[in-house]
Amino acid sequence: MKILVRGTNWIGDAVMTLPAIAKLRRLFPDARLTLHTRDWARGILNQSGLFDEIITPTSFPDQIGAIRKGNFDLAVIFPNSFSSALVVRLGGAKRSFGYAAERRSMLLTDPVTTPEWKDSRHEVYYYLELVAAIEKSFFGKVTEAETLEPKLSITDEQRRNAIEILRESGIDPTLKTVAIAGGSTNSRAKRWLPESFAALADRLRSEMNVNVILLGSKDDEEISKRVADLATHRPVDLTGMTDIVGAAALLASVDVLVSNDMGLAHLAPAVGTKTLVIFGPTNAVTTRPMSTRAEIISANVECAPCMLRDCPIDHRCMTRVTVDDVYNRVAKVLSE
Repeated sequence: MKILVRGTNWIGDAVMTLPAIAKLRRLFPDARLTLHTRDWARGILNQSGLFDEIITPTSFPDQIGAIRKGNFDLAVIFPNSFSSALVVRLGGAKRSFGYAAERRSMLLTDPVTTPEWKDSRHEVYYYLELVAAIEKSFFGKVTEAETLEPKLSITDEQRRNAIEILRESGIDPTLKTVAIAGGSTNSRAKRWLPESFAALADRLRSEMNVNVILLGSKDDEEISKRVADLATHRPVDLTGMTDIVGAAALLASVDVLVSNDMGLAHLAPAVGTKTLVIFGPTNAVTTRPMSTRAEIISANVECAPCMLRDCPIDHRCMTRVTVDDVYNRVAKVLSE
């Protein structure tokens, strides 16, 4: 049997699909499982050990051609977009399961009704529900997932490379290291203030004598530069210097990550690193990292979660999270 998994488009979402894909693999242990995703995700998702093949066609015709070539018996479509269902339909997958969203039901052989609890339970359950529909259709029953926590592995070589990057950047290996991820590509409202991150970095250096590094994608370089420029004790800025696999290896090599609600906040606990995530306008119930290694910091203001990308008022959900709040939580985690 040949199964196509149409992956999601953001790092955090991709990580949150892993428990569902792990269950899919358990249901069809002898199937050839192919992931269709974006090129940036190939390296890190390959390390999940769940896929036989990863394809990354980009143009619409190339996507259709790749799916036709695969001759898939079953496709599970995690994104809710119309285009993702259309590509699978034109690619000729014999059966296709996806949520009945964006008026695309007629493109799916097996459209799945969006659960009523979608906005009140974690996204991990949302993706698992899609696999449950497949299990019900093929096997007549639904079993529990073996794990709800996404896991990703880092090879020894990748870890050695990360440690070498830290050493060459002047990081003292005898001290603990805190990583800060101050960006958020798809929402300005999700960002804690650069001034606050800078003040946190200074206190961590001066009061706890720990290394502080800045991480993020190339899109986050401007934010990280501002944090570094505002800090008295300039942190080591590694933003945009690695691909996603390199970033995951760096995260696996530090003691704690402090982050906005962004992809790295999901990636860090998946590779085993303690993580503190500052939540503001987004819904922590549905999109927090699904991990015992991750904790949420929030001001719990009356207008959150608003889900807006730009705050129309005073950004109170972020400004009311104080440097003291975050510093004390970091200190607690480092002392454990």
